[in-house]
Amino acid sequence: MLELLPPPPTDPLWDLTYEFGADDRPERMNLVLGVYRDQSGTTPVMAAVREAEMRLAQRSESKEYRGLSGNTAFNRSLTDLVLGTGGPAGRAAAVQTVAGSGALRLLADLIFRTRPGATVWVSDPAYVNHRPILEAAGLKVRPYGWRDAGGGFDAAGVLRELRDARRDDVVLLQGCCHNPTGVDPLPEEWEALAESAVRGGWVPFVDLAYHGLGDGLEADLLATRMLAERVPEMLIAVSCSKNFGLYSDRVGCAIVLGASGRTVRHAETSLQNAARTLYSMPPEHGAAVVTTILEDEGLRAAWRAELDVMRGRIMANRADLAAHLSALGRAEQARSLARQKGMFSMLPLTPHQMLRLRRQHAVYGTTSGRINIAGIPAHRIPCLAQGIAAVLDAADAPRVILPA
Repeated sequence: MLELLPPPPTDPLWDLTYEFGADDRPERMNLVLGVYRDQSGTTPVMAAVREAEMRLAQRSESKEYRGLSGNTAFNRSLTDLVLGTGGPAGRAAAVQTVAGSGALRLLADLIFRTRPGATVWVSDPAYVNHRPILEAAGLKVRPYGWRDAGGGFDAAGVLRELRDARRDDVVLLQGCCHNPTGVDPLPEEWEALAESAVRGGWVPFVDLAYHGLGDGLEADLLATRMLAERVPEMLIAVSCSKNFGLYSDRVGCAIVLGASGRTVRHAETSLQNAARTLYSMPPEHGAAVVTTILEDEGLRAAWRAELDVMRGRIMANRADLAAHLSALGRAEQARSLARQKGMFSMLPLTPHQMLRLRRQHAVYGTTSGRINIAGIPAHRIPCLAQGIAAVLDAADAPRVILPA
């Protein structure tokens, strides 16, 4: 059987990570994976998470199965966090998932079961796993542009393309801190997207993975809450990996909003059935940690304070990198970088230039130009800026053809 298996494609992000691990240059920088790192290069466990884990260990509760929806207290707490209490959360159902990727897959299965002929529109560029997850669920995927020629959000272009979205098509949107570009719509542009959804009848599918790391927790959730108030149906995939630092605990939630309680209950059962065939039930520990934090006023305040510190470090890194690029004569690229938000930024480099950045300057980013701003040691920013400028300068230099 196995000898008949064709060579499968490998994961490009992990390939680069393994290459980084084999690189013995002491100055190398790993800006590939989307994890937050502090100044020492460590991905820390948040103090609020440590305290919550200590309380859970002291209680030593049972390890009995939670059920197909996972930890229901977690589902309630996270739904209230995302949608706000007293608002559209009253017409929502949620199930705990295996991280944000698990939520994307469960919701993709729900789309296929209810609308097998629907097209799911995905931004170009997009999070590297969006298209594979959707296509693995059997869905048709269609790209729509995201950035304009200047590197900002192309509001006119996006709205123009989405006029072709049919009623009951699904449009995948990232609620904040777009991965990989760091480019987000302005509030009035989000309003225009909501009007397009209502007018065209397409369903927003919001991926929330970085809330709290852009403009602040409440500000980063405004677009998702506004959409939930405006549209009759909506899907939301939530990850707790980044803003709680629970990467390896795989904590997420799939939320469905409907026009009536009956349809939402049916959707919840459908999500439970999909989870049953994929992994049965999600892991409990990380969900219990998040619930402990969100249900305790003191821990919740401590968590938000830590989240603000993380956001501040990301913003400082981006501003400092932009300033150094500008000082090196790259003002246009610096302005584009400074406008971006969240953990990631897109460098204006081709795949070949990213290869040169890796080989000549020991800076590891994706071939698309994405780098993890949250992973840059602050004292290495001048070196990073010099490497980027050198690659750009080499591309700008006239080619000299030597005589034979």
